[in-house]
Amino acid sequence: MKCYFILLLIFIPGKLLSQGFVPDAGVKTPLHESNIGAVRFTAKEVPLTGSSAQDFLQTYELTNTSDLFFTAFMAHSLTNYLHQLGPELPADSLHKIGGYQFSIFVDKRLIYASRIQGAPLPAVRDSETVIRKPLIDNAAENGWWTQFFWRRFLYNGGDSALTDGRHLLRLEIRPYLRDTIGAIIAAGNLDLVVNRHPAVDVRKVQLNVIQPFKELKASKEHFNQDRIKELKARIKQGEFRKINSVIVIKNGKILVEEYFNGDTRDSLHDPRSVGKSFTSTLLGIAIKEGYFNDEYLPLSNFYSLQAFSNYSAEKARITLQDLLTMHAAFDGDDNDDNSPGNEENMYPTENWIKFALDLPLIKSGKYDWHYFTAGVVVLGDILNKTIPGGLEKYAADKLFGPLDIRYQWQYTPQHVPNTAGGIRLSALDFARYGLLYKNRGRWKGRQLIPGEWVEKTFTKYQQIPGKPGEYYGYLFWNKQYQVGGKTYETWYCTGNGGNKIFVFKDQPLVIVVTASAYGQPYAHSQVDRMMKDYILPAVLK
Repeated sequence: MKCYFILLLIFIPGKLLSQGFVPDAGVKTPLHESNIGAVRFTAKEVPLTGSSAQDFLQTYELTNTSDLFFTAFMAHSLTNYLHQLGPELPADSLHKIGGYQFSIFVDKRLIYASRIQGAPLPAVRDSETVIRKPLIDNAAENGWWTQFFWRRFLYNGGDSALTDGRHLLRLEIRPYLRDTIGAIIAAGNLDLVVNRHPAVDVRKVQLNVIQPFKELKASKEHFNQDRIKELKARIKQGEFRKINSVIVIKNGKILVEEYFNGDTRDSLHDPRSVGKSFTSTLLGIAIKEGYFNDEYLPLSNFYSLQAFSNYSAEKARITLQDLLTMHAAFDGDDNDDNSPGNEENMYPTENWIKFALDLPLIKSGKYDWHYFTAGVVVLGDILNKTIPGGLEKYAADKLFGPLDIRYQWQYTPQHVPNTAGGIRLSALDFARYGLLYKNRGRWKGRQLIPGEWVEKTFTKYQQIPGKPGEYYGYLFWNKQYQVGGKTYETWYCTGNGGNKIFVFKDQPLVIVVTASAYGQPYAHSQVDRMMKDYILPAVLK
């Protein structure tokens, strides 16, 4: 006779839920038990063991240099909460379609809610019953998913809501499964005294005394020094973050030269995609010297494309100009995480050229401007294989040597100079490169870049989608600034982190900002604010 045993699991809220689905860490400390369902805030990271309620903030002054951490005490792990919303689903399915929803209120008004995707890891979702993470950690800005959430909150209304003065901040955490939002599993309030825009006494701020640099002299032109002093103070206070230098060249002389965060005149800075523009420069020189007929040559002139995946006659017809203007038909878009040609998919591969040329084309056959880093790598490879001696020697002989520029290349896996970006120069040498374009390619009486190539570079070939009035030339960008009721047009190089070289069309100005806010959503917008509110009003007549 067979015997059957039936195991019954009984759910008692707050006690046995986690035992009924996946085991979790449970509630193991008196502090946890007394704070179940609460979010508590601290000014620094505190250990769970050894901490007490006295460590939790009731009121906090929020400045540009403040850190802010939180601890969420939950009765169960996230996976167990998700199981309540989808009891028929296994854990791996719950992980794929569910997670935390974080919501932030300011003064009892919902400012931002976000469904967290991909974090934390499945094992942590199964076990963790306490979340201890930073919202703001100035020493490790790229550390945690919670920090990215906070920056998205600031970008999506939080920055405007947290005006200077007193505010009530509230954080609520819920589980979500597909479109179903569960009940609050932890929440907490914090009284904030916001002081992110302190008054600046410009009388206490000293500007750098300009010294000549190579052929660049110190300018004696008048400018609004108080505006630049205020900008300098606000950078040092952290209102503008991770700015390393601000350089203004006016009428060919150094008008403003300020450094921050340990950088100096001698520092070599990584400007990321600013380096793409140098690829356009070198191609223009090489065309003038006869290594290429023009920029309309197709890829089939340089590669046996049948040897790569996804061959088509249309791919063979893609031209150098298509790559220069970010208008090639390759299915590669760095602004789309799901794009097969996204640059993040390229970097781990052993051969970046194969990665690019293997890509399929955009299926619709109809495409707009799309930012395609791998295409600029292909341009660099074409230069390297076509010019005798290779790209590195050619750049040294034709550009960096004549300009007397100290630099450091990064390289592809095939040890070709990395034209995707990252070439390191000093801030003043970036400014001199911009001045070369301002002078239509002439330097000390010598035509380094053909004047007609500068004109082609500064031509509006493609409008930037979603950005009215902004355009793209030959690996240079174009936009306008509105200052004092007037419009000022500029061509510029730009790179991750907020790095810029501005060459103004109708003003005798070249402006450089170097920054290291890599991967931060505020990186470019804060430079625009610096330009509109401080730099341009200070140096324009």
